[in-house]
Amino acid sequence: MFFVIGIWGSRQRKIHAVYQFFLYTFFGSILMLFSIFLIYIHVGSTHLEIVKEAFFTEKRQLFLWMCFFIAFAIKVPMIPFHIWLPEAHVEAPTSGSILLAGILLKLGTYGFIRFLIALFPYANSFFSPLVIVICLFGVIYGSFGTIRQVDLKKIIAYSSVVHMNFAIIGLFSKNLEGLQGSFFLMISHGIISGALFLCIGILYDRYHTRILYYYGGLVNVMPIFSIILLVFILSNMGFPGTSGFVGEILVLISFFSFNYKVAIILASSMVFSAIYSLWLYNRVIFGEIKNFFFLSKFSFGFVKKWFGCFSDITKREFFSLLPLFVLNIILGIYPNAIFNTSYLCFVNLLI
Repeated sequence: MFFVIGIWGSRQRKIHAVYQFFLYTFFGSILMLFSIFLIYIHVGSTHLEIVKEAFFTEKRQLFLWMCFFIAFAIKVPMIPFHIWLPEAHVEAPTSGSILLAGILLKLGTYGFIRFLIALFPYANSFFSPLVIVICLFGVIYGSFGTIRQVDLKKIIAYSSVVHMNFAIIGLFSKNLEGLQGSFFLMISHGIISGALFLCIGILYDRYHTRILYYYGGLVNVMPIFSIILLVFILSNMGFPGTSGFVGEILVLISFFSFNYKVAIILASSMVFSAIYSLWLYNRVIFGEIKNFFFLSKFSFGFVKKWFGCFSDITKREFFSLLPLFVLNIILGIYPNAIFNTSYLCFVNLLI
């Protein structure tokens, strides 16, 4: 990712973004490496099954948990370690943003499941109120941050912060619905965010800008793109029948049985998600075609060239989006395809 952003990034701040990304990740990795050395000295092995059976004092378990937590919180990212993500997304090429959203961020949530929850049960219970508070703040703060953005990539980047904090809070619900909902949300977020970044890349190839104010009226010239974008926008706001709905509703159900106050705050964040998602779609797709009125002042050749450049999506772009579109709908209608395979894993984790 360092080279993808630093070499193939699209703007002048790419060097600043890539070093910010590297330093944040490197700092967390150093803490995690130190913890692994400490576990090896204490246990004599780094095999997970042996480490699970080892006894750690309460203070040492809390210290190891915190070191791992910081490393994975940077990857997710959780507030206040989220600063690198919007910069990296904005400066990265389209393929880099898809890799960041679809794969790299999931390493943090995977680390929470694989190490924090599995290896340090006492510290996990001790710190769970802190994590829930941080995630709630991240969900609300990220929602307001998303609403005020004008860069298309930053809008999706901040919404990724919201959804990933939503996934993390599900891991600390202490019941099966929350764990499975969080796991499902990780998969659906990779599909939805990856598709949205691909859609923004398609627009950037045509308009050469990501500033929201320069867009409008694309339904008149890109109807197929408008329909595909609508489905992913609805998925991003958790509309029933899409994959984004299943994970979020399970996390909400888990907290209504565990702590209804947390569930109410999470439910309010879904309202904010609808606000910034529909606002983005309305500004980009509907309204007047802004560039058309500017170019129509010139010769007919300019207008003809404009219609040639800003045509609907090509076959290559359509077939790039099609697998994500199909997966999104299938998982929204038949989520048991994921739940049937993950059920036993999470039951064993709770035990």
